[in-house]
Amino acid sequence: MLVERLNFHHLHYFWRVAKAGHLTQVANELHVSQSALSSQIRQLEDHLGAALFERTGRRLVLTQSGEMVLSYAENIFGLGQELLGRLKGSGEGSTRLRVGSVATLSRNYQENWIRPLLADPGVTLTLESGMLDDLLRRLLQHQLDVVLANEAVPAHPDRPLHCRFLGSQNISLVGPAAVWRGRSLRMPEDLGGLELAVPGPRHALRGQFDALCMTAGVAPRLRAEVDDMAMLRLVARDSGWLTVLPEVVVQDELRTGVLVSVGRSTKLQENFYAITTLHRHRMELLERLLAQQPAARRRPRIASRADRS
Repeated sequence: MLVERLNFHHLHYFWRVAKAGHLTQVANELHVSQSALSSQIRQLEDHLGAALFERTGRRLVLTQSGEMVLSYAENIFGLGQELLGRLKGSGEGSTRLRVGSVATLSRNYQENWIRPLLADPGVTLTLESGMLDDLLRRLLQHQLDVVLANEAVPAHPDRPLHCRFLGSQNISLVGPAAVWRGRSLRMPEDLGGLELAVPGPRHALRGQFDALCMTAGVAPRLRAEVDDMAMLRLVARDSGWLTVLPEVVVQDELRTGVLVSVGRSTKLQENFYAITTLHRHRMELLERLLAQQPAARRRPRIASRADRS
């Protein structure tokens, strides 16, 4: 069978149905009848010489051949998505970079990482945040070029991802300068009974912090648990409590003296990773970002903004 005889229109219908698991939803989305949709998938099966689905109740379940065809269809239509993403804006002479970051990642960190591109008139940025699993799904579908995360993603044969370590930062205890300037605390030994704001349970740091306190037999008074680093920054700035976080989150407030660091722990670290997938087209500007000095380890020169995080 010659590849030019493969009906990619039928393959696209199969791909949509395979991802949805049934015909009704896809038929409605594509504005075709169920019978027409079913007929075109049958034509694809006849052309390939293999059954792609079997019925289980009302749902369609992929056969072994169907699983294999789906994996190829994901690549084919994923690369189509990547192509459209690359071409978008190229007519105006710009290159588009689509960056996803996990919702628990500091926006200061993300901005520091993309800072070399902010003054480049030839670059258009698309910045998204969300849960890691959803971002990885979009990455594998070539709807994103890179995902920034604070946890590593293990290698898996079904997910051709590359996880690159960018750097790390020790975790600090910060407080309002009016109260804590010139004072210091040990982490976690001196935290017993103190009012703290801490990263929420979904944050990669939280398990480390809880284990450290438990091992030391220390029980701080938790006043706020915050997953979003932008919100944790505001709590640190305005609550008057001590806050456990990476210093990059409050870099502006530390520089201007609104907050001070009163303790650090070498046993608590936030790691930063860039996750990419295999690309047919190598992006030079992304490669430059990936090769730069780890953003978490340098102190960037930035302008202070009251509401940045």
